Amino acid sequence: MKILQICHKPPFPPSDGGTIAMNNVTQGLLHAGHQVKVLAIETPKHRVNRNALPSEYLSATGFESVFVDTSISYTAAFKTVFTRKAYQVSRFYSKNFAKKIAEVLKKEHFDIIHLESLFTTPYISIIRQFSNAKIVLRTHNIEHQIWKRVAKNERNWIKKWAIRYMSNQLERYECGLAGQIDAFAAISEPDYHFFSTLYGSLPGTILPLGIDIDDYPDNEEYMPSDVPELFHVGSMNWRPNVEGIEFFLDDVWPLVLERFPEITFTIAGRSIPPTIAHRTDKNLIIAGEVPSANEFILSKDIMIVPILSGSGVRVKIIEGMALGKTIITTTIGAEGLAVENGKNILVADTPEEFVEAIAKCVHTPDICAILGENARNFVALNHNNEVITQNLVDFYDALIHNENQ
Repeated sequence: MKILQICHKPPFPPSDGGTIAMNNVTQGLLHAGHQVKVLAIETPKHRVNRNALPSEYLSATGFESVFVDTSISYTAAFKTVFTRKAYQVSRFYSKNFAKKIAEVLKKEHFDIIHLESLFTTPYISIIRQFSNAKIVLRTHNIEHQIWKRVAKNERNWIKKWAIRYMSNQLERYECGLAGQIDAFAAISEPDYHFFSTLYGSLPGTILPLGIDIDDYPDNEEYMPSDVPELFHVGSMNWRPNVEGIEFFLDDVWPLVLERFPEITFTIAGRSIPPTIAHRTDKNLIIAGEVPSANEFILSKDIMIVPILSGSGVRVKIIEGMALGKTIITTTIGAEGLAVENGKNILVADTPEEFVEAIAKCVHTPDICAILGENARNFVALNHNNEVITQNLVDFYDALIHNENQ
């Protein structure tokens, strides 16, 4: 089978949740013996150093990218008020990238065109002009839901109105895709049920994040610190991450320090904004971007993921679980994962609940080892990339088979 994977940012090297999710699809399909060509949008935040990419990757994927200036333009955003376009999506459109898609499709035949995220859908019309392949949209999130949640938590009424308006535009766009794609692959079961209702009889499947558990060192020799070290790792150019950390520092961290004055909280990740980087809270450590996320995670005790407005699944939670770490997150943070509070994860939504969850780990050190072991077993069972890839291939086969009947 020959697949064209079109990505809204370069999936290699896999450095954040989105790139990890995309690259694991690529690697899974290649490992299963299929041909995959990767075509990616290169953005100001995600540039490509082609000379740094492994020759094996370039050869296996025929990787190509085109730069698209996706920088936010308030003028362009304002114009969408009158055009009723979804600005969050339209800023990913480029005539040059459309030209590259046409060029590739004129030269090569594909069985499946796999679109990664809503942000690649502006190119459906050019794909239809040059290919009869089945178009499958892989939904990373329910995009408009993210922005509706952000609007709900926004305190500035002007920003609240603007975000709510843009989320409504995005919702109209997302709802209107049913007649343009041939199938969808949702990243979680809740997302699958949402899109099944939205897109009616359109074929769909669940394509969760798949990982190779062998890539994540076993944490069985883990010994909890006398005073647990809290940490967060994640890309800070994603609004829900920033929003969640600001909530934790403003509303939770002072309460934690009242009970446990020696405890520390370390924040790691790229693009940490000044509002967080310049904070001087007691026992707060800003590590910035770290060379190895896995090594950083293994060096700490309890992962804090205070998500208030996301959608889809949090890849770093799955990676933290694979590394045998205790995760404390919100109901929204755990959304899309078939986890059990108190068994393989801890769920807290209010400042008081976060403090109690942390206190449980401090007062009962063995709980971290138990939660971590259960978490790793959960990932090994539910996020095996080989199994997930085979399910995806079976889904592709069914689409192609139905077309040829």
